[in-house]
Amino acid sequence: MKTSDFDYALPPELIAQVPPKERGTSRMMVLHRSDGAIKHRHVGDIVDYLDPADLMVFNDTRVFAARAFGRWEDTPGRVEVLFVEPSGLRPGAWTALCRSSRPMKPGRAMLLAGGEIRATVLERSARDGHVDLALEYDGDFFEILDRTGVPPVPPYIRRGPGDPRVGLDRERYQTVYARETGAVAAPTAGLHFSEELLARIDAKGVGRAFVTLHVGPGTFRPVKAETVEEHVMDSERYEIPERTAEAVAACRARGGRVVAVGSTSVRTLETSARAHGGAVVAEKARSSIFIHPPYEFLAVDAMLTNFHLPQSTLLMMVSALAGRERVLAAYAEAIRERYRFYSYGDCMLIV
Repeated sequence: MKTSDFDYALPPELIAQVPPKERGTSRMMVLHRSDGAIKHRHVGDIVDYLDPADLMVFNDTRVFAARAFGRWEDTPGRVEVLFVEPSGLRPGAWTALCRSSRPMKPGRAMLLAGGEIRATVLERSARDGHVDLALEYDGDFFEILDRTGVPPVPPYIRRGPGDPRVGLDRERYQTVYARETGAVAAPTAGLHFSEELLARIDAKGVGRAFVTLHVGPGTFRPVKAETVEEHVMDSERYEIPERTAEAVAACRARGGRVVAVGSTSVRTLETSARAHGGAVVAEKARSSIFIHPPYEFLAVDAMLTNFHLPQSTLLMMVSALAGRERVLAAYAEAIRERYRFYSYGDCMLIV
């Protein structure tokens, strides 16, 4: 299948630059897998599409202020670093993406976060474009970054130096149920949920469970291959608690639907199910699954998701669930109806 089969034209003004004023107020397109029927609702109406037998699965990863700025220790040259995840090279080291006019040679050191973090280049990571850094700092690493770093919003959300909207990002580029720190991108379908909406879901008797997948920068990496099958996904860390595995099994036993909130929840559940004969099990592992048409879903029956970039792996996943033609027709309808797109935009419920 050609990558160009997943292309569409989006007017730039439909790319949401800020979240809605209040969580739980976004528009929600409902796409029915059976016949392609479309309904225009709001995310608060999701309760109408859920049954007490269903189970909703959320990704509880917490985004940290992974983008840090500084300079080289021996020159005034500026450095920008995006911390990705702990490195397996040595204890305390991190894998990162670095931007500087100076080469990232092993042994060179940089001062980040106002000098609170000293980072020494160890070597190029085995991952393309990544660098392993040895870190020195006093105190808690994430606390330092939360004070001095910048939320790593995606490049299509435009933020200039000193942009006051960065403060808004610190609050709103985070789900209300985020618990496990480690993501450099938010599981954006979860941004729509307020505490009030979650309480309404609970009141209907719908089950809720959590997985953790620490979203990496690969989620924004474009598919450059001419054919879909040639693309290779970056791997990401995930954890499925025992209680979530039990909740999925119980949902299956009672005939309910597993409703995944966001592509990261889908990837986590499907990775586990693929590895264990269709069963979702408690485990800590890595996922590099690439879900695209044709694909047989083993764990997920429905999903809530945002509107995704053209030719992206996320759009391909949604197309695997609902059908490429129906998804692209729904996207065309969303553009006509002036839905807001991407991370801070509106959402789609596929049932």
